[in-house]
Amino acid sequence: MKDPAVSVHLNSEKTLHNGYFGEYGGAFVPEVLAGKLAALAENFHAAMKDQDFLSELQYYLRDFVGRPSPLFLAERFSAEVGARIYLKREDLNHTGAHKINNTVGQALLARRLGAKTLIAETGAGQHGVATATVAALFGLECIVFMGSEDARRQAPNVERMKLLGAEVVTTDAGTATLKDAVDAALGYYIQHPDVFYCLGSAVGPHPYPSIVREFQSVIGREAREQILRAEGCLPDTLIACAGGGSNAIGLFSGFLQDATVTMYGAEGGGTDVAGLRTAATLTRGRPTVFQGTYSYCLVDDAGQAVDAYSVSAGLDYPGIGPEHAYLKDTGRVQYFPVMDDEAIAAFGQLSRLEGIIPAIESAHAIALAGKVLKNTGKLAIINLSGRGDKDMGRF
Repeated sequence: MKDPAVSVHLNSEKTLHNGYFGEYGGAFVPEVLAGKLAALAENFHAAMKDQDFLSELQYYLRDFVGRPSPLFLAERFSAEVGARIYLKREDLNHTGAHKINNTVGQALLARRLGAKTLIAETGAGQHGVATATVAALFGLECIVFMGSEDARRQAPNVERMKLLGAEVVTTDAGTATLKDAVDAALGYYIQHPDVFYCLGSAVGPHPYPSIVREFQSVIGREAREQILRAEGCLPDTLIACAGGGSNAIGLFSGFLQDATVTMYGAEGGGTDVAGLRTAATLTRGRPTVFQGTYSYCLVDDAGQAVDAYSVSAGLDYPGIGPEHAYLKDTGRVQYFPVMDDEAIAAFGQLSRLEGIIPAIESAHAIALAGKVLKNTGKLAIINLSGRGDKDMGRF
């Protein structure tokens, strides 16, 4: 493993402005979007230095979202695993997941830019709900793109979006899942440059990976303060699920400079990693340009992106954020596939042991914890990225 200190540049102005994490990132987009993304990057950097903007962001995170989210010692789960495990309770945020941290920030950016309409993609539906929520809060129109298969398996979230006033546009293209929803949203964005694209994960063209990282970094900052207060030391281990990678980079960002903290990302293993019936991008993928950025992607022998598969709609994506690609290559974070059956078992395990029903996405991290922490006695934090209401009755 390379020296974790190599990640120091991730907080630098250079990375934030050029959009690259090592060799990964960039903005590979049509000319019609290039100027719009450059303006977005400029306004994002200005907002991050504007105390009025930052104060307003903190107000909504505190009084609307309900931050800080608790750091909970899961004693019965800890005893069964043989480690001391805390859960960062993003499931307790307003709307039930970490996604709201990012949508509040991006909605404030949209308002700063004078946009009247938010558009978004969604897989599990949590980002769609979070976008519809902030659109209602700020009096903006909202259009959410969703694969028809995801709309079917996440029907409760579709109803929530509609109740909040959003228009839900489904697509039957491809596997009718998250990748196809992103394609549909990008297509609409190109044709309607006056809208604001509220991208839900740390993927896509620059500046989105940096924007999403910044707005999700509140998770890591809080977790760091909370674990030091509770235990008087840093954790040995961090674990989070990784689809596009927003909740994971949010947690990891608070500890990247700490060489003693080991980090793990749980990918959607699906049912057959070797056969590519999987969403384990960093395990089975190769670097390529996909949906506006250069990062790892699941591809065929000809180098074309293939359809991902996971029981989790939120992890069912063939790409990964460019910062995660960089962290994999440097060895700072280790990524492992978690199979569908392992995640489903962990979904029930945490529910029975702690009275907490996790999102199936988060259950992948719970399952990985059961393997890498088994009888180690280590101090760990798992990011519980969302609640499992949406997944009830699916298994």
